[in-house]
Amino acid sequence: MIGGIFPVFNKEISKINTFEGEPLKIMCEGFDLRAFRWTQVMIFAIDEINKNPALLPNVSLGYRILDSCASPTNTVRAALTLGGEPEGKEMTSPCPPAISALIAESGSSQSLAVAETLGPFQLPIVSYFSTCACLSNRAKYPTFFRTIPSDYFQAKALASLVKHFGWEWIGAIQSDNDYGRNGILAFTEEVKTLKICIAFIGTVLRTYPLDKIRKVVEMIKQSTVKVILAFVPEGDFYPLMKEIVKQKITGIQWIASEAWITAARPSTPEMYQAFGGALGFVVQKMAIPNLHPFLKDINPYRDPSMPFVKDFWEIMVTYHLQRVNFRNQFGDHVFFDENGNPPASYDIINWQLKNGQVPQSLCSNECPEGKRKAQIKGKPKCCFDCIPCADGTIANLTGAMECTACPKEYWSNEKHSECIPKAVEFLTYHEPMGVALTVVALLGAILSLLTMTIFIHYRDTPVIKASNSELSCFLLFSLFLCFLCPLTFIGRPTVWTCMLRHTAFGVTFALSISCVLGKTIVVVTAFKIKHPSNKVMGQFSPLQQRIIVCSCTLIQVIICISWLTLNPPFPDKIFTYSNKKIVLQCNTGSEVAFYAVLGYIGILAVICLILAFQARKLPDNFNEAKYITFSMLVFCAVWITFIPAYVSSPGKFTVAVEIFAILSSAYGLLISIFAKKCHIILMKPEKNTKRYVIGVNAIKKA
Repeated sequence: MIGGIFPVFNKEISKINTFEGEPLKIMCEGFDLRAFRWTQVMIFAIDEINKNPALLPNVSLGYRILDSCASPTNTVRAALTLGGEPEGKEMTSPCPPAISALIAESGSSQSLAVAETLGPFQLPIVSYFSTCACLSNRAKYPTFFRTIPSDYFQAKALASLVKHFGWEWIGAIQSDNDYGRNGILAFTEEVKTLKICIAFIGTVLRTYPLDKIRKVVEMIKQSTVKVILAFVPEGDFYPLMKEIVKQKITGIQWIASEAWITAARPSTPEMYQAFGGALGFVVQKMAIPNLHPFLKDINPYRDPSMPFVKDFWEIMVTYHLQRVNFRNQFGDHVFFDENGNPPASYDIINWQLKNGQVPQSLCSNECPEGKRKAQIKGKPKCCFDCIPCADGTIANLTGAMECTACPKEYWSNEKHSECIPKAVEFLTYHEPMGVALTVVALLGAILSLLTMTIFIHYRDTPVIKASNSELSCFLLFSLFLCFLCPLTFIGRPTVWTCMLRHTAFGVTFALSISCVLGKTIVVVTAFKIKHPSNKVMGQFSPLQQRIIVCSCTLIQVIICISWLTLNPPFPDKIFTYSNKKIVLQCNTGSEVAFYAVLGYIGILAVICLILAFQARKLPDNFNEAKYITFSMLVFCAVWITFIPAYVSSPGKFTVAVEIFAILSSAYGLLISIFAKKCHIILMKPEKNTKRYVIGVNAIKKA
């Protein structure tokens, strides 16, 4: 004897105790065609076995089938009924089971109840539809078996399905029983590693009152999800489905568990508008030979005592009367399909969107390139804001969690989607500032050469003789070199230009100031004599003047050689002035050497200023000490203001400030010392006389 428990009626509506002392009578409703079909397949299978003597020789199988009303309590009651000894049979053993095995049940909660009740009696229990992974515990349920995989595999498959379509923000509906709770729990564990978030979990049950069902509907309406997984048996899900259709909630892509994806009621035209295109996994099935004629032969006239047949017949007749173009009696109903599947509605997915495209279900849209995800406090990880990457960082992929910093020599583009090379900045000959400085420098060099030419040409005139023509030519030549120095500061810095620009500047200016120092000593010595016949002038000969110039210049040369030997200037890339560009400039190498070069030039200038200042009021119309004093004041003022301007100027303007200081001081020397002389020689030749040069007051005193 084989027992069978099936939820032929899927809802318990009342319990009636007709007379005192009589057992309760359970009243159920909701005839389930699919469950009834399961009972018929069991009967068919037993008949097929009995007809085949090769399968169970000398053994005949019988069956007893009871309805569970889809209730764990009723299932246990039915199991105890089947497991008890039939009335009228003598007991031959302490607790002999009336059945050899039990086929039960479709719901996991019902199967758990049966397995816990009859398991200790070592009665084999085979479930045909219970998928809860909890039933796989062999230690707890050693005699429980099933012909369907556990939900562990379905949960993994459903998670992969959701991931495949890119749905990251989904809702979930579970039945308030072991099947639903364990199924959603397994699914939740799977999606944790797939970056999929569950917005809500609604709970339903076929016995729930309508207000509980409506709360779940309201939860769906208020959520932004477009995809919902329903891990619910058909009977538990149907009340919610009716309310969703009633409230005309559409546009939701439903993901179904195996418990309702092939059920008949969700596939009706009434439900299609809201649930059409639902996706899910079905258990692999195969055709059962001769099942179709067996099912078609079911009718109350052949065996009026057969259980549930009258209810089945009422449903099929109603279906027949509703079919306008019915040609073959009951032939096209899913009940009679040998595979037990719905009509083939499988090659095309009818997406819920009107345009037929795969729906999108995201709490937040993926962040585009140039932005990163920022988690919203108190919300799931799928809900985030998109924050633009900071300057200097990029996100070159959509959905980036972090922005990546660009390499040192690169910067982010405006969209912060890629790193681009930083602009390289240095003072060039092509830009306006470089052109202007080059023109001014070349003009100064030309003026120095012209002045030197004038001095050489008019070297025998009193003005030239009075200004020491040899030192003047040395000075003009050094100024010519000083005006050429800025040309080494313009252009891309190289190793050679970096070493040349600072050392050439230091040596040429040391030579210039040395010449001015020599002229100052000559002037002071010449005008400090008390009588024209004094021979003091003879004590400071041209040779001595050359020695002073060469000695003072040599000291600067030694400083520069030491600088180049120990720690020379070199081309360097500066990143601190601007984030978007690299400034190419010459690193001084040794700042001590750099300021030693400037300091030495400053010392020479201060000595010249002091000596010239003492002789500024000597009686003479052509007192060169006045011009030297003024030129040194200009020189010192330029270089005193240069230092703070040099330190504070950004980028290429540092080089421009240095060039400006060089040109200003060189022009100061050239104009202050030589401008008036050239003016007299060229424009006022009548003043180019010994009388004018010596001065009337000087002649009278002599």
